[in-house]
Formats: sequence, structure tokens, C-alpha cells
Amino acid sequence: MKLNIALLAGDGIGPEVIDQAVKVSDAVAAKFGHEITWKPALTGAAAIDAVGEPYPDETHEICAASDAVLFGAIGHPKYDNDPSAPVRPEQGLLKMRKKLGLFANVRPTFTFPSLLDKSPLKRERIEGTDLVFLRELTGGIYFGEKGRRDGGDTAFDNCVYTREEVQRLAKKGFELAMTRSKKLCCVDKANVLETSRLWRETVQAMEKDYPEVTVAYEFVDAVAMRLVQWPNSYDVLITENLFGDILTDEASVISGSMGLMPSASMGADIALFEPIHGSYPQATGLNIANPMATILSAAMMFENFGLQEEGAAIRAAVNKALEEGYVTEDLANGGKSYGTKEVGDWLAAQI
Repeated sequence: MKLNIALLAGDGIGPEVIDQAVKVSDAVAAKFGHEITWKPALTGAAAIDAVGEPYPDETHEICAASDAVLFGAIGHPKYDNDPSAPVRPEQGLLKMRKKLGLFANVRPTFTFPSLLDKSPLKRERIEGTDLVFLRELTGGIYFGEKGRRDGGDTAFDNCVYTREEVQRLAKKGFELAMTRSKKLCCVDKANVLETSRLWRETVQAMEKDYPEVTVAYEFVDAVAMRLVQWPNSYDVLITENLFGDILTDEASVISGSMGLMPSASMGADIALFEPIHGSYPQATGLNIANPMATILSAAMMFENFGLQEEGAAIRAAVNKALEEGYVTEDLANGGKSYGTKEVGDWLAAQI
């Protein structure tokens, strides 16, 4: 198979972890007889510094013409620490999601047998956890009208959803549940928010189309609590943009490290694959960042093309590295650790 992949390294540790994902992906391509053409493009703070825009038109054209996008991370302290900055890296991310139509963020959370005791939660609470969040990505409060009034003393951010936006995300949730344990949880705040009541009534109306799926409806605060008490009681969860942003970061630490969790953002025509962690600017250039989440995101990319064996080869290599302790310092637990590049080399060699 010939694949054209847009490569958006971004900021901070993004270029370092992306390099390792490319290295491993190229090893997979060589092993299984594929051809990957990588098309680098600017985004985030790097793009602002270069052309004044966090998601330039040229980058969008490259992404739109590609089979998929592999993305690193964005963000830089000079923007994080300046609330008045007129242009911010995160604006590029939101613009990219909207222009590419990436409406469904797929974030799996699973445990690794060799790391159960490194999680902040007790082994008996997390063993067997294997859940997936589907977060709506292009609507809600992040994209609603926002501004200031009363001389700047009052701020507002409007949360708006249409039934169609809810339906297309819920449809993916139902379809995913059918391939797993046929359990779906709709996460909302329907006791308070009108948008949540729209979410709940829309999903309820869709239940008849998926009679084999058992659907639960839970308030977001209850889910936040249960995620740290009984995470393995969940399978597929669907939710709106803000709630999904918060809950998926909470879920990510169940595995023991944010540096291990991949994700995908799906649209009608293209998909983007990225680690869930940020740009970690303090580690930039130090060769200490964990590249495994980005590498596992590449595994999701291969699987999305129907290349299950290729994805499995990456997952097997990562599991072997964890079992044998060939890991970066965040997972070393006081033992020997290896650099970002060394871990990437080791994984590529295993494949």
C-alpha cells in the first residue's frame, strides 16, 4: 500500500517524538511491503514564529490532500504565560479540527500488565481496564461565541450544539460499541444544562437503531468519580467537547503515564493521529520524552487503514520494551532509563 501522510511535528517535544514514530512506521513499511511518503508541515508556535499563523493555509492544503495526519504536540510558554496574546498555538489546533472536519476524538485507555503497579491507582481497581472515550471535537463551548462586556469585567463563553452534531458522534459510539462489549455510556450534565438535555434525548432516540447495545446515561461528575474507583466498569463513553477534554486526561493516568496513551481524531474524509500529552517544553531537546504514545498513535493509523497486522507489530514491540525495561525516565522508577532516540531505535529494530 502507498500512503501519503502529513507530518505535523509541532512544538516542544513534538519533533522528537514524531521522529521516533516515523522511524518505527518506516520499519513497519519495510517489513510489510508498504511505501510511505511523509509530507512535513508547520503548525502551532513554530508556525506562528515562521509565518504568523498557527495553522497556515499551506499546512491545511497538505493535510487535506493526504491519506492521514500524524501529529506531535503544540504549545509554548511564551504564549501560555501571556493571556493577552492575539494569536495562540491552540487556535491552530481548533482551526485544524474545524477545517478538516475532525469531529470525533477517539481516546482509548488501557493498562499494560508490566506497569500495573506504577499506576497511581491500586492494581485491583485498574486490572482489566480497556475503555474508549469518543469526545465531540468541533462544537460546544470551545467553538461558541465568546467575549467580554462591562468594560472587560464580565466574560462569556457560549456552549452550543445541534442535533446533527450529537447524532454523528453518537453514531460512531454505537458502531464502536457493537464491535466491543455492546455497552455505551452517554456522559452529560442533563440535570443542569440544556445542551446536555439535547444530547440525552438525541441518544435516547437512536437506541432503537442499535437494539443490541445497552446504553447508560451518567452525569459527568459521577463519571469523574467512578473513573478512579471502578474504571473497568466502562467500555465506550461518548461526551461533548469540554467534558471529554477533562475526563480523557483523567483517564490517561490510569495506565501509569500520559506518555503511553495514543488518540485519533476522525472526520468524514480524513483522520489525525496524535499522542494525548502536550508539548512538555521543559524537556525539549533533552532526549528524555517518552515517544511511545506517538508510536502507538502510528499503530492506530495503520489499523485505521485496515492494516491490523502492522498495528499489532507496533503494539507487540512496545509491550516487549515495557516488559524488558527499555523505557524513558518517566517509566524507569529509579532504574536504568534510555533516551527518546534510543527507545525509538530499539522499537524499530524489534519490528
